[in-house]
Formats: sequence, structure tokens, C-alpha cells
Amino acid sequence: MRLLPTRSCQPGMRLGKPIFNEDGVILLGAQVELTQNLIYRLQQLGIDYLYIHDPDTSDVDIIDPLSDETRLRAITEIRTNFRSMMEENSKTRVAKHPVLGKSFSNVLNMIIDDLVEHKNTLIMMMNMNVMNTYLYQHSLNVTIITTTLGIIHGYSRNDLYTLALGSMMHDIGKTKIRQDILSKPGSLTEEEFKEVQKHTVIGYQMLKDAPGVPLIAAHCAFQHHERMDGSGYPRGIKGNEIHDFAQWIAIADSYDAMTTHRAHRLAMLPHQSLEVLYACAGTLYDRKKVALFRDNVAIYPIGLTVKLNTGEKGVVVSINPAYPQRPVVRVFQLPDGSQAAPIYEIDLSQKLTVMVDSVDI
Repeated sequence: MRLLPTRSCQPGMRLGKPIFNEDGVILLGAQVELTQNLIYRLQQLGIDYLYIHDPDTSDVDIIDPLSDETRLRAITEIRTNFRSMMEENSKTRVAKHPVLGKSFSNVLNMIIDDLVEHKNTLIMMMNMNVMNTYLYQHSLNVTIITTTLGIIHGYSRNDLYTLALGSMMHDIGKTKIRQDILSKPGSLTEEEFKEVQKHTVIGYQMLKDAPGVPLIAAHCAFQHHERMDGSGYPRGIKGNEIHDFAQWIAIADSYDAMTTHRAHRLAMLPHQSLEVLYACAGTLYDRKKVALFRDNVAIYPIGLTVKLNTGEKGVVVSINPAYPQRPVVRVFQLPDGSQAAPIYEIDLSQKLTVMVDSVDI
């Protein structure tokens, strides 16, 4: 199957995977034929990319490191708890949620188990085939990224749990921020930006005394917008003053935010977002942590349509974990625009003069 931007899909194409809403209910099943109205509606729902059935890539296997059961359970827990807090008065603290830590316990262990089982799978995060409620999906995406990095880094099971919990709830303070500000389509005013910045302090206050929530997890909410050079907020701390877990979350939070369409801007593609992170390594983010992330993220996700510097066009069909920036591309279009017959593959890790020039966005 191929991975296409929803806005590039055409009527008559068939879905390669079902589409789920935020409750895990199937909106459209696999093999459903798209119409113009369906494509428009999916764009309105915030679904940026779709897996499309394609005979030329029917053998391409796209592995999700989380099982459907785990993903559904995670989104359900996040939505239930976050919605409950949104419905309360903005001054209410977590005292009304005495089992907050316990409510996430089972699903966090399910996430860790799934990711350990797929520990050799590259991080491939894009907003695909899932109706987008940004805060919920973002919290899960950040958890997946940081926990994967924590496994690779070699953290103990207890540390992985704390990192995952801190990641899952790093933005919990946003449940007390006015939603019209969070979803504003234009640039924020200085006053509105200061209001959004409060979510770090609010999140810390909500979590620091919550039963079942380690204090370190509360500090993840407090510190995930701090930066290595002291330019972050809320306290402007720097370097080793920032907890390691918060440093991991800072990278994952920034990457997922950049690769997701928002009300005020279009998403960047994975390779573009990685370039931004790498440009800021050593100043905003820890250099070694960014390097580990770079070596374990699929910047050209499987199924993505790419154009090579040779003029050929094709689909990424596999990734060599040793060289994630140089995938295998199945070419279906020649430089002159004609169809390749037969279709053939180029392993960019072997053809070093050939590289990805652009992607289908």
C-alpha cells in the first residue's frame, strides 16, 4: 500500500487500512472506495495522510509497534481523563482525581510491552488513518517516541514507566487553558502566548501530589519546554538542571508538533522536522539525544512517494535500520514522466550518488 496526503487522494482510490475515530470506532473500512465528498470530510476531520491500496505495493508491510488494542485503550484513557479535567473549573486541581496515576498504569505497561517487542522497529510517526484530536493523539505520540528512545537508551523497566507516564501527561496542564486559545488559527498575541505557557506550571501543580504519580513525572510536565541554553520556560533553567526525561520529551514534543497539521500552519515532513531538531542540537536540545533520535526515526516513512535526484519517482518500500536516511525505493515513473516497465527498486544505501530530492506532500 501507499501513504498519500489526503489532499492528494483522488476519487476511485481504495483505502488500504480502516480509518478510526478518537473512540477507536471504524469510520471507514479497508477497501472502501473514496469519493470527493469523503476526501473532503476526512480533511475536515484532521486526517492528514491515508494508506491507499495499490497493486504495485500490495506486498509492502507497514508495522505498527502498538497493537490495535493498546492504541485504542491508550486513546480512551487519555480522552476520558483529559476531558474530565477540561469540564472542571480551571482552578480545580487533581485532588478530584485520586486514581489518576492508577488509571494509566495498565495502558502504560501495555505500551511498554508492545514497544519492547518491536524494539528494532524505527520510529515512524505521522498523522495517519486516525481522526485527529490533537491533544490526545499528541500525548500518545510523544509517549511512543520517548518510550522507544528510552528502551534504546537502556533504561530500566521502572524508569521506562516513569518516562512513559511523564510523557503521557506532559501537556495535562493544557486542560486548564482556554481551548479557543489552543485552537486559534492565527498567531497568538503576547498575552495569549503567556497564557499557554502557564500549562507547564499548572501541569506540575496537578501532578506533584497526585497518588501514584512519581514526582519526576510531574517535573516532566514542568520542564518539557525548558531548553539546554536556558532560553525555555517557565524557569529558564539550562543543561543538567533539566531532568533527562524532560529533555527526551522536549525532543519528542517538538518533533510531533512539527509533523502534525495545526490550525495555524501545515505540517512539516519527518526529514524537514529532523533538520530543525539537528540545527538546534547543542543549543535547544541535548546533542547526544538528538543523535539517538536521528538514528532511530524513519524520516522517509514506508509507503511515502518520493522523487529522486535522478528524476525518477517511486515509493519507499523498506528501510535499512543501519541507514534509515537511505531507504529502498520502488520506482514506477521514469525521469521523462513515463511509467517504468517493469517497475524496479533502488537501494539508496548501495547507490550513494542517488538520493531523495523531494517528497509528495
